[in-house]
Amino acid sequence: MSPAARPLLSIAVGVVVERGKADSPWVDFVWRAIAVLPDEPDTRPWAVLREQDGSTLFYAGRATVDLYPSETARYRYNLASGNPSIWTVLSPSEGAWPYAVAAVTADPAEGEGFTEAADNLVEAVPMPEVLREAIESFVAEHHVEREFVKRKRRRADPEALARREHEGGHE
Repeated sequence: MSPAARPLLSIAVGVVVERGKADSPWVDFVWRAIAVLPDEPDTRPWAVLREQDGSTLFYAGRATVDLYPSETARYRYNLASGNPSIWTVLSPSEGAWPYAVAAVTADPAEGEGFTEAADNLVEAVPMPEVLREAIESFVAEHHVEREFVKRKRRRADPEALARREHEGGHE
């Protein structure tokens, strides 16, 4: 996605994160996003939602699911997968909490791209019904079927690789 491209639709969501006790000598806790909430709840980021059986649920903060007309094929693929997901990205933070909500997307390829930064925690969480309906509507309105055109390879020109004489006549 080019930085100049602007989404046609941005849907506000809240991200829910779970902190669980780790069974490891190297880390104390395991963090993972477990859900997105349609709409942004009226609560401050990192508020405790529930504590139970050694795990704590937090409202990690707000994000937007940005939808672009050029990505409708990927949204369609996600919706048709039988298990539509939203990818959440938590990045390491220097603040009071170890992670910050970096991004949320409905594009599977973009979600996978966020895994390239080894420090990011990327989770595919179930897509809420309200988001699924909004994304289906967006795809129905903006999707344009594009024909796949396979590029043909050009044959190498052996003469292009041949030794040429210098323009001045000297080698």
